[in-house]
Amino acid sequence: MSLTMLQLVQQTASELNLAVPVSVAGNPNQDVQQILALMNGSGYELLKEYDWQALQVQYRFYTQAITTNATTVNGSTTLTVDSGTDISGVTTQWQITGFNINQDTYVVSANNTTKQIVMSQMANGTGTGSIVLAQTAYDLPNDFETITDRTQWDKTKRWEMLGPEDAQQWQWLKSGYISTGPRIRWRILDNQFQIWPPMNTNEYLGWEYRSKGWARSATGAIKNSFTADTDTTVLDDRIMVLSTKLKYFQIKSFDTSALTADYNRYLSVAKANDKGSPNLSFAPYPSKVLIGYANIPDTGYGS
Repeated sequence: MSLTMLQLVQQTASELNLAVPVSVAGNPNQDVQQILALMNGSGYELLKEYDWQALQVQYRFYTQAITTNATTVNGSTTLTVDSGTDISGVTTQWQITGFNINQDTYVVSANNTTKQIVMSQMANGTGTGSIVLAQTAYDLPNDFETITDRTQWDKTKRWEMLGPEDAQQWQWLKSGYISTGPRIRWRILDNQFQIWPPMNTNEYLGWEYRSKGWARSATGAIKNSFTADTDTTVLDDRIMVLSTKLKYFQIKSFDTSALTADYNRYLSVAKANDKGSPNLSFAPYPSKVLIGYANIPDTGYGS
């Protein structure tokens, strides 16, 4: 069981030969305030130090799309959708494709009462036809720190998404003549997970990320700092104490050589034991994916 913030501060104060507090949150003692600040600083730094398994999170969501008929006017940025179409959830994170709509056209605003949408580009014709409203930008999780490479998958089609695309490739995809295909491309832009091309179906997408929520409240709520005596951490308790002691000595301009050695040694062990490691062979060989002696049947070859 993880130690609480109060217990971690008490342990740190004891090892530093300081007065041990009976409470931390709201404590006016300067040493207690400083230890808490340094311990929070340790948490901020440790989450960037390593991909701790306790901070790795799987994220899943469905793409959103609406197919409907709409009336456009040549040279106008306003289109009107069918009266029965609910566009209450359509925001500037959505794109528009289809009848008389230019490529890379975004929603500027949507009014569900009047059923009118203001577009980022003018329509290239007048008339009524089918359009697709598709959300292409999705908010990142509140505790998002950084995305994990090669974990982005279109689970509906069972294909890995391609990316992250750089700025030049992204603009080529959105502006070129031949820029769509069966694979979803992705990029993190404007603190949003953005995809291309716009999907006209509810695709199930997923990826993993590192959470900045290294602390937990007494009820299990994710937090990115210690604020209450009953808070705990998903990181190693001993690392938090050793890191805080080291920072305390650094702030006071004391000799840190012994504390640095202790911290680095324990940090190295914690990283090695945090999650499993693969066995590496000096003589690897390809797996037998075709029919061979290991997977042919004993009988039933036919006549």
